[in-house]
Amino acid sequence: MTNTAQRLAEIRGDVPPKRHNARTIAALTGNPGCTRRAVLDGAGVDKPRLAERVGFPARFGQSRFAITRGNAFEARVKADGGAELLRLVAERLGVPVPAAASWTDLGGAEDLPDRHERSRAALTAPGDDAALFDHPLLGLAVAGQRVHLEPDLVAARLAGRFHVVEIKSFPVVDGQADPAKVSGAAIQAAVYVLALRELLAEQGRDPELVSHEVVLVCPRDFTNQPVASLVDVRRQLLVLRRQLDRMDRIEDLLARVPAGFTADPTADPATLTAGLSTVEARYAPECLAACELAYFCRQEARERTGAMGRPVREALGGVADVAQVLALAAGERAPEPEQAEAAALLRAAARLRAEALAR
Repeated sequence: MTNTAQRLAEIRGDVPPKRHNARTIAALTGNPGCTRRAVLDGAGVDKPRLAERVGFPARFGQSRFAITRGNAFEARVKADGGAELLRLVAERLGVPVPAAASWTDLGGAEDLPDRHERSRAALTAPGDDAALFDHPLLGLAVAGQRVHLEPDLVAARLAGRFHVVEIKSFPVVDGQADPAKVSGAAIQAAVYVLALRELLAEQGRDPELVSHEVVLVCPRDFTNQPVASLVDVRRQLLVLRRQLDRMDRIEDLLARVPAGFTADPTADPATLTAGLSTVEARYAPECLAACELAYFCRQEARERTGAMGRPVREALGGVADVAQVLALAAGERAPEPEQAEAAALLRAAARLRAEALAR
């Protein structure tokens, strides 16, 4: 075991590392500047257990009803060997609908090396015939560890190119879907695009055969009828690569972590709370939908401007504490040179507020 691996094991505690999946990898990009999250994810810490241990359990996740509805919609889309799915994808890409396409289900076996090899052989086999690949097993390196990804349906090969397909159960109403849900689906699809491109590159094939345009299939309005949309994930791919590169430099991240720091969910809660406070976090309200430790970090950041969101934090420049903001607005504190612009804006806002209240 290397020194880095040993340090990560000490942080994680006497438990196996938590396995990443496409959802957790996608969530890494939500707050790339957070050292705390990068270290915990790099070590494979069980963050849900850790959050419960420190008294701030995570409060997000899909309901059983949503999961059941999603499974039913996915089965509907994949019925008859993916015939309707093939039509949807071909029409959305603007290519002729093939008369037939092969359907390869790469799931089922629990032997991960065997599944990965079967997936590799199927996805990299020469040929331009239309094909759909269900439940392949892909791989991606996260913080020096190989992570297995098990998408429901990853690729439709049409006109010589692969297109990642994401089947989601949130509706498209009057041609519009929830922007936050579309954004989440896009970054998750980008994980699959990157993994599939790396697989082709390892086999000496052109990774650009995997398109940056993914096909998102959702229910139309509130029916069970599917509709397909194209989503460009080039921006998400750039963000994903930057964060994965950052996590590959785990030694640099560990240099910011005090010796003896532990996130072992079985440790004393007071020890865990004190230890977490020594590792820099970058809380923002968006964390509540993506990170299991968000409620702990929100409580910790309650006196910080970042708790009000990135726009507020960025508008206030280097003014990090709410108490400093109030003092600058009231003219009770002389601003530092780098705070002068923010201080002027705060004083103007305070004056306008006072005038509005006076009226």
